[in-house]
Amino acid sequence: MNPQRDEGREPLGEAARRAVRREEQARRDPEPSLGRRLGQIGVLGWAIVVLVLLGLLLGRWLDRLFGTGVTFAAALLFLGACLGLWSAWRWMHRQ
Repeated sequence: MNPQRDEGREPLGEAARRAVRREEQARRDPEPSLGRRLGQIGVLGWAIVVLVLLGLLLGRWLDRLFGTGVTFAAALLFLGACLGLWSAWRWMHRQ
């Protein structure tokens, strides 16, 4: 038997086994559809926007109550953005 020909076949056989394993993995855990991906982006957007708007509304109310200009609005807007981004980051890592 020619050892050079056997060496050439082994990488081909290994490549075929890897391809079969990839196909089995794809069947077990399919790639999400485009609609699902767009839905996830929408959920993330709303998670951030809602917290930003809540911070802004609460800040404006406190500014009117205490007559402080935009102090509370700016601080709570920033806090809402931070909380929104943090919650979106956590949600993405759980998915």
